Order: sequence, then C-alpha cells, then structure tokens
Amino acid sequence: MSNQHQTSGISRRSLLRFGATVGVTAPLLAACSQSTTGAKSGGGTVNLLSTQHTPTTEADAFRQILKQADSSLSVNFTPGEASPTISQIQAQVQANNVKTNAFLGTHGDLATLGPNMLEDVTSLIGELGSAGFSADNLTLTKLGTGKNYYVPVEQATYVLAVNKKALDWLPSGADVNSLTYDQLLAWMQAGKAANGGKPIFGLPAGPKGLLHRFTQGYLYPSFTGGLVTTFKSADAVTAWQYFKNLWSVTAPSSTNVDFMQDPLSAGQVLVGWDHVARLVNAPKDKPDDWLMVPAPKGPKGRGYLAILNGVGIVKGSPDQDRTKQLIKDLVKPEVQLSIVRQLAFFPTVRTTLPSDLPPAVRLESDAVTKTQSGGMLSLPSVGMGANDAKFTKVFQDCFTGIVLNNADIQQTLNAQGQTMQQLITDSKAPCWVPDPRSSGPCQVG
Repeated sequence: MSNQHQTSGISRRSLLRFGATVGVTAPLLAACSQSTTGAKSGGGTVNLLSTQHTPTTEADAFRQILKQADSSLSVNFTPGEASPTISQIQAQVQANNVKTNAFLGTHGDLATLGPNMLEDVTSLIGELGSAGFSADNLTLTKLGTGKNYYVPVEQATYVLAVNKKALDWLPSGADVNSLTYDQLLAWMQAGKAANGGKPIFGLPAGPKGLLHRFTQGYLYPSFTGGLVTTFKSADAVTAWQYFKNLWSVTAPSSTNVDFMQDPLSAGQVLVGWDHVARLVNAPKDKPDDWLMVPAPKGPKGRGYLAILNGVGIVKGSPDQDRTKQLIKDLVKPEVQLSIVRQLAFFPTVRTTLPSDLPPAVRLESDAVTKTQSGGMLSLPSVGMGANDAKFTKVFQDCFTGIVLNNADIQQTLNAQGQTMQQLITDSKAPCWVPDPRSSGPCQVG
C-alpha cells in the first residue's frame, strides 16, 4: 500500500482552531495511548483498536466514557503501540479476514493506513455536518484525496505549566504569556540561581516521556521554520545549542520523568512543558497557584504541535452500521465534554465549554487559545508507517548524543540525517507541516 497521503490544503502557518466555545469560540485539537477490554460480551461488539489512551488510567476512563455514551452499544476498546497495532489492521485487510471494526489514532496513524485500509466516510461526515468540524480538520481527514477517511473526535497540544512562585524570577519586561526562548532561558537561569543552584524547570525526558515532541514540534519550527527540510541546517545547530543551554538549568531527574505533572505536583520543579493531558493533575489541588501558558517564540515564530485524533472504519469490516453509531456517539457534545473533563482532550465539534470545568482544564484551554494566536502549526510525522518509531528515535538519539553526551552538533545531525533520509525514502513519505509540500519523499536538509 502507498503511504503517500499527506496534508493538503493546509498552509504552513494555518491554525487548527478549537471547535469548542467559552462564551466565544474556543480551540480544536489531541493525542496519547494500553490494553484490556471494558466491553460486554456477546455478538455485535464493535472492536476498536487504538494507538491513543494507552496509559492504564486513561484507557479505563475512555472505556467508561464509551459505556456512558451509549449503553446499548458494546465496545471492545484495545489500545496499544502504534506500529504493531497498525500492522495488525493491515494484515487483517490484506488477508480479507477483518476482525477490527474501527481504529482510533492520530492523523499520522490514519494517514499510514490510508484509503487502502480505511472506508470512505464522506457520507457519514455529511450526516454529521451540523456538528461543526473545522474546515482545516476536515481537509486533514481527506488524506490528500477528495474524500473523507476518518472522523475527528479529539484534539490536544502542549503547553507550559507554571507555579506562580516562579514568577518572582521572571525577567524584567517579559510577558509570561508571550515568552521568547531567550527569556525562558534567562528565567530558568535566574530561578536556579535563586533556588540555591537547584533547577526549577523540568522536561518529560523519561523512557515514556514525550520530549521528542518538544524538539519536533516546538524547537525545530521555532528556530528553523521547518523540520525535515531544515534538520541539519545552521539554524538547527543553533537550536540544539540552545537546547544544551536550557538543559543546563533543567532538573537532571527529568531523564526519569514520563509525566511532568508528577514532579510539578510534588514541588520538585516549578515550571514544566508537556502534553496537556500529562499536566492536568499538577494544578488539581491548588489551581489558584498555577498558570498554563503557551510555549515560547523563537527566531522563526512560535512553533506548536497540534495532535488530531480520529476514528476510521477498517475496510471490509463487519457491522459497519454499529461502527458508525459509535462514531456518532463520540462526537455528541455531551460525550465530547466528558472527554474534556476526564481526559483533558478538547472537542473537535462546536460546543460550549461549561463554566464548571475542572480548573486545570480551563487553564489549559486558555493556554491553547493563546498558543494558536499567530502560531506555526506542526503535525506529528505523517506517512512513516512502520518506520515511525525509528523516526522518533532519530530525535531521541540526537538528544542523547548532543545534550547528554556533548557530541559535536553538526556531525551528529549529519549522521542522523542520513538515517532519517533512509527512513523517509523507504516509507515514501512526502513532507508534512511545518515543511512545504513535496511531490516525492521529503528531503532532509
């Protein structure tokens, strides 16, 4: 099958706008991922495989949401890692023995499956037209074609969580809601100095942390204006040198952190960057002590990563009417709000965020709205298929070599760039935002 489905019709600096509203229109976005079932036994069960909501607590919460959404519908929700999950669906379709009804994944996961593995849901999108999906999100669901192949169901991004104690060391003239990366560095340097040499900043650099998203969706676009096409550029060297400087004022224990909410809640650090769903518990007990703010701006602007999750119907799967009912249930406003409340992933449909949302979720909603204002949109890798984990490892290896082991930056990028190019060429993956569109495999620059 071809992996050559990419974002089309989305400008490099266009924004994924939240479909929710808080008095006025608020943002759209989403993404995270384990396995066990919460479904009733018996015939007619919708088997939903997923690369999202894999942490056990997240998976359990999502199963409960599914039960509450439609008590008459039995759903077997099984989350897992992307590569084996996608391979399982591909094998079923190719063998003409499809047991999986539906797939919940990121835009990139769904693009990997593509029209060869997913049913055309254009008519279903038409039925759901009044839900109010954003035009940009609907463009993404077409996977570079003229038809829709999945339905957007949740969105998210990444922000900075700030304990207000840290504001004492904010540089003069800096606006915490409109920081530059230089100001962030100066702030964290001042905080470390005032804290007896102990860093007040943390990053999720643990084995299951999402630090690679920081380099892919934030550092690279903000410093280079691209990702793959600027991977080993002079601007990229500057970005990695900045990262080394930032790491010098980052808590060393960050290499053991998967969810930044944990050290933030424990008071081990006062400022941290992470996925919104992995920060939500930090301000839970004392929300008035916290701020959620956008990631900083770099020389090229404020890069940010938008993660859109959708549900596609597996090609040739049985009971597609029941699967369509599941999708309809997931985009009901009340279900979308349950996802916000319990999982901190935001709606993809037009709805009103209630005033009684958990305080942390409301803080995050405000931060996401500010992030999108003039931000430079990036997406997780698209079309990398079975090579997606290896693509991620390129950034992880760069971090280990350059930041942790003080390897030469340019030499490391040159070597890792060769690995990246081979992976992209093997996957036949065109460029995706923030890089400009390409007619063939994206070229590492």
